[in-house]
Amino acid sequence: MWPALPLAEWRATRDTLQLWLQIIGKVRMSSTPLINHWWNVPLYVTARGLTTSLMRHQGGEGFEIDLDLREQMLDITTVSGPRRSMPLRAGPVSEFFSEFMSQLHALGLDTPVWSMPVEIPDAIPFTDDDQHTAYEPAQAEHFWLALTRIVPVFERFRSGFIGKASPVHLFWGGLDLATTRFSGRSAPPHPGGAPNCGPHVMLEAYSHEVSSCGYWPGGGGEGLFYSYAYPTPPGYADSPVQPSEASWSDGLGEFVLPYEVVRTAPNPDETLMTFLNSTYEATAATANWDRKRLER
Repeated sequence: MWPALPLAEWRATRDTLQLWLQIIGKVRMSSTPLINHWWNVPLYVTARGLTTSLMRHQGGEGFEIDLDLREQMLDITTVSGPRRSMPLRAGPVSEFFSEFMSQLHALGLDTPVWSMPVEIPDAIPFTDDDQHTAYEPAQAEHFWLALTRIVPVFERFRSGFIGKASPVHLFWGGLDLATTRFSGRSAPPHPGGAPNCGPHVMLEAYSHEVSSCGYWPGGGGEGLFYSYAYPTPPGYADSPVQPSEASWSDGLGEFVLPYEVVRTAPNPDETLMTFLNSTYEATAATANWDRKRLER
């Protein structure tokens, strides 16, 4: 079963979880070399929650950070053996930040991070955020369970492309699970505009033409599957896409399909695949991608 994710019920937990993941993700960003399009910063879905995967601290120790969303624990594990854990529970983000940094310090893994959240309007520094306190474990677990349903579909979609393509990964800035295909051609400079993201962020992310798709737990309802092209080709927004419930959003500048439509479909996997394939084909057709070279 694909779990229901009504934003009206779990929005407060989502906001707190996103801030926690930004804190963890910034540690990963500081502990890994820059990989094209910021592929070194996202998190990955696991059989129990989310992980940074293996990183190396500047002092030489290898470590990883895991959010176990079944047991509701944050685990920091080092290659040499020592590990630390802390419970995932309701409380101010500032307290989470302080405790998390203390756990890193206890393992000799002190990692300075910029305490300002990114891609969030009117953000509050982690150190000062006493407003975001809500956390319902079952709601966070349902979100993770939804991701475990989405990831295999995204990976099957990705398997049909032999050109450059990103992993399926969770970007903690917008809290969206995404995978991106590339035509191989360079793109015009991205105008940027995301809160607390300097121009270098989007210039790196969109240095080349893309067709990107993902799931975002925002926008109302139960969140949205989306698909967009950068740069947007002429005629792209008018392309016919499937299923019939998919539509173009002028406000977002992308095609969208409500999560609820997929969740309640007789065959959710195939409904989602139809959306992913038809929106990619809209990009490839209107932007004249070399499909013989790029597709399996």
